[in-house]
Amino acid sequence: MTENYRVLLYYQYVPIEQGEVFAKQHLAFCKKIGIKGRILVGDEGINGTVSGTYEQTQAYIDEMHQDSRFKDMVFKEDPAEGHAFKKMHVRYRKEIVSLDLEEDINPLELTGAYLDPADFREAMLDENTVVIDARNDYEYDLGHFRGAIRPEIRSFRELPQWIRDNKEQFMEKRVLTYCTGGIRCEKFSGWLVREGFKDVGQLHGGIATYGKDPEVQGDLWDGQMYVFDERIAVPINRKEHVIVGKDWFDGTPCERYCNCGNPYCNRQMLTSEENEHRYLGGCSHECRVHPANRYVVKHQLSTQDVMDRLAAIGESLEATV
Repeated sequence: MTENYRVLLYYQYVPIEQGEVFAKQHLAFCKKIGIKGRILVGDEGINGTVSGTYEQTQAYIDEMHQDSRFKDMVFKEDPAEGHAFKKMHVRYRKEIVSLDLEEDINPLELTGAYLDPADFREAMLDENTVVIDARNDYEYDLGHFRGAIRPEIRSFRELPQWIRDNKEQFMEKRVLTYCTGGIRCEKFSGWLVREGFKDVGQLHGGIATYGKDPEVQGDLWDGQMYVFDERIAVPINRKEHVIVGKDWFDGTPCERYCNCGNPYCNRQMLTSEENEHRYLGGCSHECRVHPANRYVVKHQLSTQDVMDRLAAIGESLEATV
């Protein structure tokens, strides 16, 4: 009989003293009960995604709720066929979310207004509202709220500068923001308030909560939600599924992610398995011919094999882009 597995997504902004010690103890506990995943422990709180059987994950939830610091922590749950991670990691960081600010934002003191899924959906329909995706560009490309703005960023810490560069577009608008589970928006919305934006709202519980709400049923979401585990993508809109992802190479509809074969690039790109093979797993010519290209190494391709594959797409070992 197959055991029932769950994936838990959660966070809590709360002061944690001796965070490094707590992280080590927490890792030992997680391994003891058999869950796997990635957890960040910081002076400002905890943020994690873990997987395990129902019994294992329930043991984790119960243990966390017995700690007064985490007694009200909300766990977002997804059913799974097995573990969503290969290992268990608990790491200490000073900040569990970083905007790389000289003066950090404490969401316990300053944050945007919380909107439940129904209110967020209603607010999105207001013509005086702009919706800013607080995630990275590759997350947006897989799926996003209809009409949401896509910041040109590959890291969350780049977001403040992007906002400053484009401030005039939405300074006088009502601003809504969202992210996967809500943790990034807590800081980002607070930063927007501190920057002088007058009406700032955030999706409480993030996209993960929005997709499970029985009233909205993921309405106005297109594509899938990017997740940082082996599932990569999960559905959100339960009314209709619209593919918004486009293949990196030919622009056709696509929802399959892979990393560029060049480990020094590692760009996440949407592409079909056929195109991944066709282009040697590299997002660019430089990455295709890079001596450390993992695709070439994995498939044990000879120099002649590479030359033949490049010739088929109109490139050569000497060509540059």
